[in-house]
Amino acid sequence: MIRVLLAEDVQMVRGALVALLNLEPDIEVVASVATGDEIIAAVEKNKPDVAVLDIDLPGMDGLSAATVIHDTAPETRTLILTSLGRPGTLRRALNARVNGFILKDAPVGELADAIRGVSIGRRVIDSQLALSAWDTDECPLTPRELEVLRLASDGADAMEIATTLFLSVGTVRNYLTSATAKLDARNRVDAVRIARKSGWF
Repeated sequence: MIRVLLAEDVQMVRGALVALLNLEPDIEVVASVATGDEIIAAVEKNKPDVAVLDIDLPGMDGLSAATVIHDTAPETRTLILTSLGRPGTLRRALNARVNGFILKDAPVGELADAIRGVSIGRRVIDSQLALSAWDTDECPLTPRELEVLRLASDGADAMEIATTLFLSVGTVRNYLTSATAKLDARNRVDAVRIARKSGWF
């Protein structure tokens, strides 16, 4: 029996997935949570074989949780379930060392097969997304430029970003200017739009 933890914040989707996966003869959902902050404790308590994680969760996001699971409970494999079918999102997931990546609009049978594959050590990735990631340029921004741009996308001004990252305001402005130039964007707002559309944050 493959023991599964499911993290999904939409109650109706979570309930439906739990019910459908429990119909599979070799899969048992041993825990389901609605927020990212519940994932690590649920993994420690239930010791699932596979953690199926939505990326966008309240609190800790699914990719951050996958990284913690990889470091603290390596016997639990991670499968990302997301509606964000962007090459950049897949690259971020691979950098977080997830074992699988599947889109939410896939049939339940495909999800069950992905869980089975991940549970025996296979890396399972949506084939169309893998092909598009192969054909897409990598993110040209440095981790610091991405971090500054992500904070700006949340509405923080240069002073707030500087305080958060322990940088000078001038350095923050330099990072924003550099990121805007590298993305060939018209301005900071356009740079944020490009980065989000590419799935880089």
